[in-house]
Amino acid sequence: MKKSDKPSVGIPERIDAAFGPRGPLAAGVPEYRTRPQQVEMAVRVAEAIRDNAVLVCEAGTGTGKTFAYLVPALLSGGKIIISTGTKTLQDQLYHRDLPMVRDALKVPATTALLKGRANYVCHYHLERNLEGDRLGSRETAAHMRVLSRFARVTRTGDKSECAEVPEQAPAWSLATSTRENCLGQSCPKSRDCFVMAARREALAADIIVVNHHLFFADVMLKDEGMAELLPACNAVIFDEAHQLAETATLFFGESLSTGQLVELARDVRAEVLLSAKDARDEPKLAVSLDKAARDLRLSVSGEGTRFSAPAIMRRREFSDALAAVDSALESLCAALKSVAERSEGLARCADRADLARALLERWRDDDRADRVRWVEVFGHSLHLNATPLSVADVFRRQLEGHPRAWIFASATLSVSGDFSHYRSEMGLEEARTACWDSPFDYAGQALLYIPRKLPDPNSDEHTRAVVAASLPLITAIGGRAFLLFTTLRAMRLAHELLREDFQQRSLEFPLLLQGEGSRSELLERFRKLGNAVLLGSASFWEGVDVRGDALSLVVIDKLPFAPPDDPVLAARLEAIEREGRNPFMDYQLPQAVISLKQGAGRLIRDETDRGVLAICDPRLFSKPYGRRILQSLPPMRLVRELDEVLRFIPSRKSGPDGKDERLSTFSGEAR
Repeated sequence: MKKSDKPSVGIPERIDAAFGPRGPLAAGVPEYRTRPQQVEMAVRVAEAIRDNAVLVCEAGTGTGKTFAYLVPALLSGGKIIISTGTKTLQDQLYHRDLPMVRDALKVPATTALLKGRANYVCHYHLERNLEGDRLGSRETAAHMRVLSRFARVTRTGDKSECAEVPEQAPAWSLATSTRENCLGQSCPKSRDCFVMAARREALAADIIVVNHHLFFADVMLKDEGMAELLPACNAVIFDEAHQLAETATLFFGESLSTGQLVELARDVRAEVLLSAKDARDEPKLAVSLDKAARDLRLSVSGEGTRFSAPAIMRRREFSDALAAVDSALESLCAALKSVAERSEGLARCADRADLARALLERWRDDDRADRVRWVEVFGHSLHLNATPLSVADVFRRQLEGHPRAWIFASATLSVSGDFSHYRSEMGLEEARTACWDSPFDYAGQALLYIPRKLPDPNSDEHTRAVVAASLPLITAIGGRAFLLFTTLRAMRLAHELLREDFQQRSLEFPLLLQGEGSRSELLERFRKLGNAVLLGSASFWEGVDVRGDALSLVVIDKLPFAPPDDPVLAARLEAIEREGRNPFMDYQLPQAVISLKQGAGRLIRDETDRGVLAICDPRLFSKPYGRRILQSLPPMRLVRELDEVLRFIPSRKSGPDGKDERLSTFSGEAR
């Protein structure tokens, strides 16, 4: 049922005609079907573009929101920027959906794909590092040779087109540029620069497809070509808009990582070798910075942890290591001044060193009330972050100025149709809103199972109970399951427990674990295997699309409340409380609901999908807020007993080899 207001009259008739049963989409798009929700969303988007208005809209899975904004965007005749949450969706939109709709509508719009500079091979850095004997391993050297051949034949230089070199391979950092080390117009290879070519295409295009990271990097840094695009565009459309607040937080704040310092030290040594071979101090000082940066990372044990600045600064080992980094940076900054004029590369290194020292000093000394300073520790790096408590004011300013439409679209933006949390978080209090439920028959296609007698979600026994509750479901469905966890620790424990249980019961379901390969590799294996069980954490809660029988069970271990000891969350909750509001109801609960809706959305991706969603959290019934969460989920039939779930699961039949097989569709009795 649609929860939005009725659209106003006066919308161009060709919007309705485009989506009609005899319209151009029906004629030009395979398996196209008219969906009322899709047409209504397209009308609202068209109105917003016409009125230069702000529209926040939620469209449930299966609505077809991509076509719902592409059609009015193409028919508007203006310059439109479309921003996606992931590069995967960006590529899909540009290479598949956009040309399909454009060709069907027969609109002569030009299109362009624009990514951040790290996605394009850099001729200068590729050649410099091939010559500089800095390749480290045979594998990296082999990858660099592949990239050298790729750079000679590719038109775009886009790394997504070079499948021979894995996305995470170290060679990419040696063959691409960063904002800090790009030489700009001074680069001897500037005429052949893939980044500049992509920007020129974007400036000339009618529809430009970017991603959220690129959009905000440019808004804040005026670096990636968007600074020239924004003034000329008539509308900005954000798909996967639920990710915007987190992405904006990254770019409206400041960050300095040990990885950046190690790269700076590496580039100083390389530039000195090229342009200042007589320099004595700079290479030694670069080595000192490299060591100080690595020691700073090693001063904090573990990974995947966060600390507030006051807490971490009380640790003597960390504060001493931070002082050593500051001292090494100070010495390198002074030394680089004497050689900076010898080359553009050395001048850039000097600027980077000055900026890094300024960021470090601000992080250490700045104590503004509207920011929180914190440290995040990864496997090989440590980040010093200064994050705004709210992005609303900063983002609100981006909407001012030149009149244009702003469209925010996602499958998960509201809590039971209420957009208050999202609008407040993004500074969109005056925005229009609209909400459409999924056209899928959730009552017939899916079952929501909340097991009884589960332990407290924060207890040590909880993960074991989740595995115990999952086993009969996995066995009955024949694998074909995602098990989604709120923490990496719970995910790894569940993996160990399941592996033991599978061995004891002689169950031969392939067991896949997040981290054993890239997300795309794991998903491809999951689809091909057809009976696998995949365990994942944050990476698999959203942006994952597995249709058909390969995925028929999604288990969520507990409600995805952010950990209360997270330094950014803690500071935000304190600020909300100071304003006289309720931190839990106004912030924590809405955030958890939106995340849970994303996780639940992995199950039913098509009109023919069938499956079970199991949420192993007793708070859905023991806490007053549980009802509000349940009301925000798709309208699946809710059961508490395992027997009811097993009756819903496919019945068995005997296969040709005498073994049991499972029917590929769910029984009519359950529907």
